[in-house]
Amino acid sequence: MKRILLAASFLASCACATLAAAQSAADLGKTLTPFGALKAGNADGSIPAWTGGMTTLTPGYVPGGPRIDPFASEKPLFSITAQNVDQYASKLADGTVAMIRTLPGYHVDVYPTHRTFAAPQYIYDNAIANAGRAHLSDNGLDVVGAQLSIPFPIPQNGNQAVWNHILRWRGSQLQRTVENAITTPGGDYALTRWHEQIMFPYNIPGIDNPQKWDSLFWQEVQEPPRIAGQLTLVVSHQDPFEQPREAWTYNPGERRVRRAPEINYDTPVTNTDGLETVDDYDMFNGAIDRYSWELKGKKEIYIPYNTYKLQQPGVKYVDIVKPQAVNPDLIRFELHRVWVVEATLKPGFRHIYARRTFYIDEDSWQIAISDRYDSRGQLWRTALAFIEQAPDVPLLTADGYEFLDLIQHRYLVQGMHSEESHAPTYNGTSLSPEDFTPDALRRVGRR
Repeated sequence: MKRILLAASFLASCACATLAAAQSAADLGKTLTPFGALKAGNADGSIPAWTGGMTTLTPGYVPGGPRIDPFASEKPLFSITAQNVDQYASKLADGTVAMIRTLPGYHVDVYPTHRTFAAPQYIYDNAIANAGRAHLSDNGLDVVGAQLSIPFPIPQNGNQAVWNHILRWRGSQLQRTVENAITTPGGDYALTRWHEQIMFPYNIPGIDNPQKWDSLFWQEVQEPPRIAGQLTLVVSHQDPFEQPREAWTYNPGERRVRRAPEINYDTPVTNTDGLETVDDYDMFNGAIDRYSWELKGKKEIYIPYNTYKLQQPGVKYVDIVKPQAVNPDLIRFELHRVWVVEATLKPGFRHIYARRTFYIDEDSWQIAISDRYDSRGQLWRTALAFIEQAPDVPLLTADGYEFLDLIQHRYLVQGMHSEESHAPTYNGTSLSPEDFTPDALRRVGRR
């Protein structure tokens, strides 16, 4: 097993491209998109040019209902299996290669590439403006001067690149009810149902944000009955050192709101059986100080993209949750250019992951795949983000995640909603900062 995973790492690292030719802010909106991606496609046309993304709703879509797959009629171009993975290994993340080689029957279905990412004009305008006004703090760990959008459309280092993911356009608010499955190596699984409400004040123009909030997070566990009613509130700030993250919990058995201990770094996320750390949420979030971040360059690889098929009505959770991995028949992979960023744990710091490799979509700055290594340098875990465009916002985001342990052969799938009556909504005005306070948590808990 170890030899297989190390071989995968070697193949992928050899294929990683060097940093792209120097670009400047003057290229944004011209040869580059406002987010700094190359507008042009690749040499053989397998990656098309970006022409503004997808902002038109698929016919039949009803607001609040599930997003209709605009590419439902397309068939895979080819499949990557254990028999031909060597042929494609240079265009796969290490973790994806390991999944194909070690999980019986696992395959990657590759479809035509569509660059669907689009955002509102004010987000584009502020990304371009941030190129001339945003910079890292003196210690290189925080962002200064950025507003509303990604701070560094032309990143010069890994710290800037990961901040683009953290502060990327995510809509003004997110409301969703989802099911999550924790599996065992034998294929059994347990479901939990969460309702989440999240505000992203950083992305909202004109909002009164004196606390410099990055995100305001509220979660209620609805199922199973033994833990139903658990509430969690997390307040995250744009500068996690000046204003560290704050969190509170409500336990229905105690009927009390309590200030939570540290919810940062590798603290296990509740009800995930240790398969997800706090800074795994959203593929990466929070303070970046425990790692050295290296921007390795750009690379063309196959990543989950336009994964509408996974969340379509009629797809049952039992169809998604299969032994050892999410059903690969439901995951659409496409060839996209990504930024490769490697995070290495600094001497004297603690984290369960000694090294992490992030593959970040160049169009949206959404992390698509994250590979995690243990203290021995062995590939331990991988995570996939199921990326799709919501043209009604417009917004490209992860509509679900898979966190997979390659050693123990168990995984967590998070964010399933194909059996829910309402799909996630990413914009609106129903939430306000007053909904994200300990008093609000107490009121909800006592209902």
